[in-house]
Formats: sequence, structure tokens, C-alpha cells
Amino acid sequence: MKAQNLFKIALLSLTLAAFTLTSCKKDDLQTGSNDPETLTQLSTDEANLEDISNEALQDVEGVLSYNGGNLKSTERIPCNATIDSTSVINDTITIYITYDGLSCNGRRYRTGQVQIKKHVGSYWGMEGATVNVKYINFSVTRVGTGQTVILNSNKTFTNVTGGYIFMLGYNNFTTLTHRVEGYMSVTFPNTTTRTWNVARQRTYTGTRGNLVLTIDGFGTSGEYNNLVVWGTNRNGEEFFTTISQPVVIKESCGWDPVSGIKSHEIPSVQKSATVTFGFNSAYQPIEPDECPTHYKIDWVNGTYTGSAFLPLR
Repeated sequence: MKAQNLFKIALLSLTLAAFTLTSCKKDDLQTGSNDPETLTQLSTDEANLEDISNEALQDVEGVLSYNGGNLKSTERIPCNATIDSTSVINDTITIYITYDGLSCNGRRYRTGQVQIKKHVGSYWGMEGATVNVKYINFSVTRVGTGQTVILNSNKTFTNVTGGYIFMLGYNNFTTLTHRVEGYMSVTFPNTTTRTWNVARQRTYTGTRGNLVLTIDGFGTSGEYNNLVVWGTNRNGEEFFTTISQPVVIKESCGWDPVSGIKSHEIPSVQKSATVTFGFNSAYQPIEPDECPTHYKIDWVNGTYTGSAFLPLR
């Protein structure tokens, strides 16, 4: 074989080897940076925990509201739960909601306790009334997925405007605003435990049976404002979740979010996601009288971007 041909073969072999090595490196880079899993997992976790929290706080509000917290009444007792109170200590009464069974809508199996502490003589319907709410080994399993999270928390629950939910629509009472702030320790299905801060404002409008709940964030941390939750995700990354457009939830849609925009930021690794609520199973924006089934997440991971639609339940 001529020397010239041998040189061409050697050159071609080197070129193919270099191309193969470059391609492998490029594929590895794309796999690591074009992966939205952390963001979609954070979005799913945050939506699930807000859903659980909203449901539990509605139980608390129901217990405190009926006849000013008359524990002898069974009208507003949560499904598969019992309510007990302790004797008054230092002008404070403690109420326990103990869960063991399905939620009223059948979506979750709950065990553990929610503890409520309130001052004697302070009624929940008073403007500015506050209670302390703790989740104690509050275990919640989603029936649809079989996955369980366990919550332990310490929060302050405030009735900003005063009044009760059952008053909405009567005697010109049109708006009821609550605020909840504090922290919760979350144990996820993969057994990791993380701490999340919460600063959520909940505003009710409408009438009983057709209520509308609007969610805003009022927390601050560093350069971030309008935070609703912030802390550490399952992967140990610090995150910040803000609400840029109030999230609207309708009772007529099973307390699913019909509109609103949230943003998740993981600044240390240049990841972010914008979550937009209000899409149907065809991934189209819902009509005014339609209930949603999905939400949209637009994510950024370094220089890579993408979109996905995730189910609400």
C-alpha cells in the first residue's frame, strides 16, 4: 500500500475518533443541562403541599368558625377526624384535630394531628384574631398515587379582615382575608426531610357552595418579594417561589386552581420555572365555565429551555 494511502487512512481514523469523542461530550452536556426533572419535581411538590395545607386550614377555619368554635357541634368536623380540647392553661386553650381516614373528597388518607392554640375570650371572627397552628406527624397519602408526605409545622394563622366564611354573600360581607406564616418540616416519599418557609395570603369571595379562593404571597427574603414558599428542595437546592399573578381557586372546580402564575427560582444553579394555571386535557386555556385538569410549566436550566403540561391531581 502506498505511503500516501496509509496517510489518508490514518488521518480519517483520527478524524472519526475526534468526532466520536466530541459527540460523546456534547451528549453528556445536553443530558445534564437539558433535564427539567428538578424543576418539575419542585413544582409538583409545591402544588401538592399547598393543596394539603389549604385543605387542613379549611378544617381549622371550620372548627373555629362554627358558633365561635363550639366543639359540641358536629357540623364542621372534618371527615374521619375527632376534635378534643384541653383545659385552659395561662389563658390559652388547645384544640386537637386527630385524623385517621379519608378526607371528605376521598383524595387523601390522613393520620396525625393538627394542634390549634387560641386565647380564651378571643374569637376567630374578630378582626386581626390569631391562632397558632401546628401539624404534628401529619401524614397525608394521595389516593391517586399512593405517595405519602409527613408534615410537622409551626404557623401563625390570622383573620385579617374578621368575619367567617359562612357570612360571605350576606349583609354586604363580600371579602374574607386570612394569612398564614411560619415554617414546616416536610418528609417526602423518598424519605428526605426539608424545611420550607410559608407566607401565604388567602382571600375568599363568593357565596357558600360557590366560593372563590385567591392566593397571594407576602414573604420576603433577600432580593425576593411576594414569596409564598421558600426553602430547600428534595435535591438540597435553595429555592424561592413567588406569585406574580394571584392564583385563583374555585370551590365549584373541586378547589383546583383555574388561573394565576407562580415562579420557582433556584439561583445557585441557574434554574427557574414559570407555572401558569388554567389548562384543560387538550392543553388549551380553559373557558370561563370550564374546570382545569392541567397546568403549564416553562422551565430554564442554564442555557436550555422547555415547556411541559402537568396534571393537577
